[in-house]
Amino acid sequence: MNERQLQILRELGELGSVTATAEALLMTPSAVSQQLRLLQRSIPVPLTERDGRRLVLTDAGQALAGAAIEVETALARARNTIEEFVEQPDAGVSVAAFHSAAAAFFPLLLQQAGPGRPQLALADEDVAQDQFPRLTQDYDLVLAHHLGQAPPWPGTVIASTLLREPLDVALPGDHPLAAKRRLTPQDVADQPWITVHDGFPLMATIDAIATAANRPLNVVHRINEFTVAAEAVAAGGGLALMPRWTTRPHPALTLRPLSGVQPRRHVDVLHRPERAARRAVRTVLTELHRAAATVRSRDIGTRAT
Repeated sequence: MNERQLQILRELGELGSVTATAEALLMTPSAVSQQLRLLQRSIPVPLTERDGRRLVLTDAGQALAGAAIEVETALARARNTIEEFVEQPDAGVSVAAFHSAAAAFFPLLLQQAGPGRPQLALADEDVAQDQFPRLTQDYDLVLAHHLGQAPPWPGTVIASTLLREPLDVALPGDHPLAAKRRLTPQDVADQPWITVHDGFPLMATIDAIATAANRPLNVVHRINEFTVAAEAVAAGGGLALMPRWTTRPHPALTLRPLSGVQPRRHVDVLHRPERAARRAVRTVLTELHRAAATVRSRDIGTRAT
């Protein structure tokens, strides 16, 4: 028994013939008869009987046709509920982001909040690159970091790039290398380094610097949070890679671009395909891309901060 079969039974009871039912439902008479036979197989008593050349409903058929009205009404109500949910402009939207992206994007999203706007639920989730797709199970939208040479995101998620962000070398303002406008891997290879933990995208750039300099870097500290790493750099703990746009400028640090490698990361937004069916999610996606343009506008080339 399914919705279509119940609909056919109801129309047959109201219209009084297979031909009229077929015309009303844009079916062929043989298709109507076939569906009635399939419905009858699931019912222990006859639903139809012959009245001359006409096929009419039995008492049991009339009872089930009446129930079909209730079923169709309930389904219509359910569809309307879903449609309202999908199109609701101020529905809740959950967004997760790694720390530096959260610091850059969350304030811009919150500035858009208000009556009639999506109701945001924001969370910070700083995980290894290959763990970001799993977060789409728990959040509508996930901001993830990704290096261009890394494997692509799996086909189970939709990904779009918000930023292709340069990575600069952060060093104290009074460091001898700060006098240079641009640094090379050979310039920085013999310096102490502060890096992220293994499994996080920036390590690939650290490895690329070591390869270009033809010697391993001296990694002395492992700090994922850029604001903490900035304080360590300012205190003389070593050099570090810093995203140019999404980290807050530190008054004691200078950022210098790096030649000889391609120090750049992508900030991508991931979501499961079905999430974008909701109007509120699409609105926040648009706002994230608009916010990315604002973040990019902060680029004034090589910064002394």
